[in-house]
Amino acid sequence: MTPPLIDPFARAIRYLRVSVTDRCDFRCVYCMAENMTFLPKADLLTLEELDRMCSSFVGLGVEKLRITGGEPLVRKGIMTFFRAMSRHLESGALKELTLTTNGSQLGRFAAELADCGVRRVNVSLDTLDPQKFADITRWGRLPQVLDGIRAAQEAGLRVKINAVALKGFNEEEQFSLTDWCAREGHDLTWIEVMPMGDLGNEDRLDQYWSLKDLRSRYAERYTLTDLAERTGGPARYVRLEETGQKIGFITPLTHNFCESCNRVRLTCTGELYMCLGQEDMADLRAPLRASPDNTLLERAIRAAIARKPKGHDFDYSRQGVAGQMTRHMSHTGG
Repeated sequence: MTPPLIDPFARAIRYLRVSVTDRCDFRCVYCMAENMTFLPKADLLTLEELDRMCSSFVGLGVEKLRITGGEPLVRKGIMTFFRAMSRHLESGALKELTLTTNGSQLGRFAAELADCGVRRVNVSLDTLDPQKFADITRWGRLPQVLDGIRAAQEAGLRVKINAVALKGFNEEEQFSLTDWCAREGHDLTWIEVMPMGDLGNEDRLDQYWSLKDLRSRYAERYTLTDLAERTGGPARYVRLEETGQKIGFITPLTHNFCESCNRVRLTCTGELYMCLGQEDMADLRAPLRASPDNTLLERAIRAAIARKPKGHDFDYSRQGVAGQMTRHMSHTGG
C-alpha cells in the first residue's frame, strides 16, 4: 500500500484542483486584469504531462479532481485530458472528476464531459442582468452562458452556481438569483471576494460584502437549517426550508475554514500551491521532466505536502487588507 498524503496537521490530502490554462475568454474584474499578459504556451504543462501529474496524485490517494483555469474549456484539445482522467473513475481510484467553468463553452462540450464521467459542474455566474454581466466579465455574453447551462442540464450534469458577493453590484440580486436557481434546479454558493491580484486596479475593499450580512438577509426571509454536508471543498451549507434549496457560503474572510482543508492547487505550469492564501509553492514541473520515472515527482509531492501550512492570512480591516496575494486568481486556478 502506498502511504497516503498527510500534511503536518494530520489532514489527509484527497482533493486536487488543477488549472489547465491561465487563459480565459472573459476578463472578470475580480479575477484578472483587462489587458492580461498570458504565459507562453511552451511554459504550460502539455496534456500528456497533466495526465502524468494528476495520475501521480491519484496514485497517492487523491480522490477528487477539479479542473479549473482560466477557463478550462478554452484549452485546445482539453477533452483528450478529460477522457484520459476517466480511466481513474472506471478503476475506482478517483471518486469524482469535475470542473469549474464560466459556462461559455458548455454548449460545445457538455455532452462529451458527461461521457467522460463528469457528473456535476460549477458555473461562475454573478448576475442575471445582461448589462451588469457584460460589465463584470468585460468580454462576456450572458445568453451564451445561459445556453451552456441548459446544455449541461440536457446532458444530465448537475449544475451549481457560484456567485461572488460584490457590494454595490449584486446585493439587490440576492433573492432574484436565489429564486432563479430554485426554478432551474441549481444549488447556489456565494463566495467572498478575496484579496488577490493588483489592488491598484480593482479595490477589493470597496467590493467586499461580508457573507455574514448576506446570510442574515436570508434569515429574515427563510428558515435556515445548517447542514453537516461537505463536498470536499470549503463551502458550508444551509437549507432554505421554504424552498428546499441548498445554499453554500465560502467565507475565507469572515470564517476561516482551514482546519478541514484537504486540498492543494496545481497551476498550469506545474507549481503546487499548498494554500491559496500563501505564497509558498513547490515546482513539480522540474522533477516531472527530469525523469520518465515518477520517483522524483512523487518525492517532490510528498515534500510539498509536508510544508502545507495550518491556514491562510486573508483578512480585511477598516484600514486595509492583510494577507493580500499579488498573483491573480487566474494564475493559481479559480
